[in-house]
Amino acid sequence: MLNRDLMVTEERLCPLLKTKRIGTQLVLLEEVGSTNDYLKQLARQGAAEGTVVLAEQQTAGRGRLGRSFQSPAQEGIYLSVLLRPVIRAEKAINFTAVAATAVCDAVEQVVGTRPGIKWINDLLMGGKKICGILTELGADCRTGMVDYLVLGIGLNVNESMESFAPELRDIAGSIAMATGQPWDRTALAAAMLNALDAVYADWQAEQWSVDRYRADCTTIGQQVRVIRGDVVRNATAEAVDDDFALVVRYEDGSVEHVSTGEVTVRGQNGYA
Repeated sequence: MLNRDLMVTEERLCPLLKTKRIGTQLVLLEEVGSTNDYLKQLARQGAAEGTVVLAEQQTAGRGRLGRSFQSPAQEGIYLSVLLRPVIRAEKAINFTAVAATAVCDAVEQVVGTRPGIKWINDLLMGGKKICGILTELGADCRTGMVDYLVLGIGLNVNESMESFAPELRDIAGSIAMATGQPWDRTALAAAMLNALDAVYADWQAEQWSVDRYRADCTTIGQQVRVIRGDVVRNATAEAVDDDFALVVRYEDGSVEHVSTGEVTVRGQNGYA
């Protein structure tokens, strides 16, 4: 049973919104399998750009590389945003990294502490993952142009260690765990939508610089492992290029711009 006093409602959320596009249509749900899946269906039915789906809990939340995303009821923020940029599909996927900086802006505004970004789109506080971002899109196969882009964000806000499955407790955290106090999910949701609206406008006007991402990316300068299937290579992360690829230097001196696969950072996820 959900606690209605803790719910994110239109009455609480709308007065805090200062957006021009994002949040013009709000769909607030008590429970959904996946906010991304729900919004993709609306997108295919012609939903307007800026439509937001926000759920109190997800039963089938998803992250990168096909992983599940735990979404306990009324502890985090689970939302998806529909965008319709006039852009080719291969360029649109970079908005995932752009959006990560917006979530950093929002958390810093409300909480007073800025998260870092582990390449490419995981937000960290207290050394643990507090947020995942998943971008999915539909495109016209004839032109390669985007039809819709659905940006899904799961932000861990008030979870405790016991909120996570045992196998995730060394990896997952929350803002409350990192700061020692609970936070208003409505205020954070509004700040996220406001920040996303601002960076989306800058990105579309080509006024957003990848330097904003580089400033938040804590992977740069770290010892990392690049994992592709059974192949694991040790490297140093040296930079993020203009296409958001991670520039790594392997132990043999060779350099690669990594845009696919999994990268783990020394000291995290069991990499000692």
